[in-house]
Amino acid sequence: MQVNDQVILGIDPGSNIMGYGLIHVKDKHPSLIKMDVLKLNKNDSQLLRMKHIFHFTLQLIEEYLPDIMAIEAPFFGKNVQSMLKLGRAQGTAIAAALYKDIPVFEYSPKKIKQSITGRGSASKEQLSSMLYRILDIKEELPCYLDATDALGVALCHYYQSNAIVTSGKYNNWESFISKNTDRIIK
Repeated sequence: MQVNDQVILGIDPGSNIMGYGLIHVKDKHPSLIKMDVLKLNKNDSQLLRMKHIFHFTLQLIEEYLPDIMAIEAPFFGKNVQSMLKLGRAQGTAIAAALYKDIPVFEYSPKKIKQSITGRGSASKEQLSSMLYRILDIKEELPCYLDATDALGVALCHYYQSNAIVTSGKYNNWESFISKNTDRIIK
């Protein structure tokens, strides 16, 4: 699905901190609109935090009018309570997008890192650094890497849905580059 002009909202869900990042893709060139975090009050009940996530996600949608929302899938951990809270936060953000008829796409942390850095095991810092290079971001790194994680989800969606030519094999770097000119950082 190639789209000439679109806004993609990326969400890194969390029950304490939710990262968000927005990119604008115009003529196959992604650029940063905004990235930041929503800090939730740890003293609030879990249900009140979900209410804040829902309303904040609706505000983002109403302000930036994204065409698509991409969200990070929960990773599988050993702490069941943490997984439950994370799943609730993710489901709440998804519900807000669906309420506004925004299509939602989900990507695993490994897929996001692989899409941006070329390595699924990359660190959050490596992901952040690569995003700054790709999107030519001049501002300081955010205090919370949840913001750049969310930006990574948005860019991952763009890469997964548009950029790479998958038909045929590449014999060398020259053939890959000639078929994927929009992925080259100048």
